[in-house]
Amino acid sequence: MLNKKSLKKFFITLAVLLFWAGVWQAAYIFIDKEILIVSPLQVLQRLFVLAQTAEFWKSIGSSFLRISSGYLLGVFFGTVLAVLTSAVSFLKKLFYPLISLVKATPVASFIILALVWIKKNGVPVFITFLIVLPIVWSNVSEAINNTDKSMLEMARVFRFGKLKTVKYIYVNSVLPYFAAGCTTALGLAWKAGVAAEVIALPQSSVGFHLYRAKITIETADLFAWTLVVIILSVLLEKLIVALLKKIRKGNEK
Repeated sequence: MLNKKSLKKFFITLAVLLFWAGVWQAAYIFIDKEILIVSPLQVLQRLFVLAQTAEFWKSIGSSFLRISSGYLLGVFFGTVLAVLTSAVSFLKKLFYPLISLVKATPVASFIILALVWIKKNGVPVFITFLIVLPIVWSNVSEAINNTDKSMLEMARVFRFGKLKTVKYIYVNSVLPYFAAGCTTALGLAWKAGVAAEVIALPQSSVGFHLYRAKITIETADLFAWTLVVIILSVLLEKLIVALLKKIRKGNEK
């Protein structure tokens, strides 16, 4: 059973969605050109039709696999690199210019370069990895550097040892920053990953269908596939937040 707080949150979310759907419908009526914008109902109808095809689910699965692979690699190596650069100042000086370069370079430039270096199916993985790594590295590094010094001193006084210090102090300090980095990186991962698919055009991918909808001027398809990306991104973000909360609670026991 849902409690009052959950019900209130549900109805507020529903009201917000209905408000923006109304704004969308009003824009559709005002512009009155389906080549530029279609109605929310048309998008849902087209999405329903697409969902009945095997290609739809195959494309979602392929894009999910590519982007998730790049995302997980970025989270893993970003975390490892943050730990190493926080522990060894020379490594921070060594890697900081490279990470700054990655953050400053336009995604489109990396996509075009990646097309020269690797096969097109690997481009979305590589681009997602490049987008995620600096975000996670920055958040985890900041968390490590901002760890309460008095808590670390207490750990030394009570002779916690390295493992206990990491588990009870560093992990608790890092997890909120890590969670924020992961959720921020996830939205950008889908944006960058799908953009890479639109340029690289791997078969059976969301990006491929977005590109095809654009060149054939199928506006309903364009909106429908975009809605798919948004839904996947939101659902995965909620899943990751729930998972990290569970990990944090488990660590506090």
